[in-house]
Amino acid sequence: MTTIADKADYSLYSNAFGYLRQPLDFNPLASHADVVVLGLPFDMATTGRSGGRMGPGAIRQASVNLAWEEKRWPWHFNLCEHINIVDAGDLVYDCGDAEDFTTRVEQFASNIVDSGKALLSFGGDHFVTLPLLRAHYKKHGKMALLHFDAHTDTYSQGSRYDHGTMFYHAPKEGIIDAEHSVQIGIRTEYDKQNHAFNVIDAAMANDLSVDDIVSQIKACIGNRPLYITFDIDCLDPAFAPGTGTPVCGGLTSDKALKIIRSLKDMNIVGMDVVEVAPAYDSSDITALAGATLGLEMLHVWACSNGKVIEK
Repeated sequence: MTTIADKADYSLYSNAFGYLRQPLDFNPLASHADVVVLGLPFDMATTGRSGGRMGPGAIRQASVNLAWEEKRWPWHFNLCEHINIVDAGDLVYDCGDAEDFTTRVEQFASNIVDSGKALLSFGGDHFVTLPLLRAHYKKHGKMALLHFDAHTDTYSQGSRYDHGTMFYHAPKEGIIDAEHSVQIGIRTEYDKQNHAFNVIDAAMANDLSVDDIVSQIKACIGNRPLYITFDIDCLDPAFAPGTGTPVCGGLTSDKALKIIRSLKDMNIVGMDVVEVAPAYDSSDITALAGATLGLEMLHVWACSNGKVIEK
């Protein structure tokens, strides 16, 4: 009789537990991982439609569509032959306690980064990026931020736990260098007169070529330690309807992926994809976009950290 263990080539939706079907390891510090995947099921900081806490599970489920490829197009190498990836599952915290969540994220992420491993995090609402940045700062010092979003998230009027205030607080805490950071896809109101970040708004991003956008990014950021955060609502709702605050006029998934692929020679130290809310999704296309963006980030991380040389 054939058993599960006898067949390694699973059908598309069988045994989809870890991201990209990579091993689940709830003690990743003891592993030989180069990159740890972490789910952050949190949406208590959401100001619009809630549901982002279900994002990590939806992204993992959608990632089975990507796991069967030996080489992810258009890359010329098999990612898992060059880096070890483990999925640490979802962060566990006291339900309903935003302070406990924030403390646990920073502690967990600090331990991972201090061990020399990289972290790819899936939210959750965008507030999760603030404790992640705090953890990465302890290891890498002040960082540049590459921020894909429809909103600047630099608003000062929000509460202590608010998914629209992270990049108001982070520069004030000295964690990120706003003058050498770039926000892409912005198409909502912000205070342009007092805005320290460099902005390539959605209209500009849609009109410029990928090469022009990447040239601006690299000229601004240089070789500074770089944290990449991708709010899925950077994409137009046609490509990512499953999110809490969709805004028309965003980027295509193709353009966003091309921009990320062009970052392979930058000093990437951390990365996340946030705001996938599967309750509002259609045919899992938002979850698939989130899973694909994460996979592209892993490829560029492998290149930027010398794990592979991509021509």
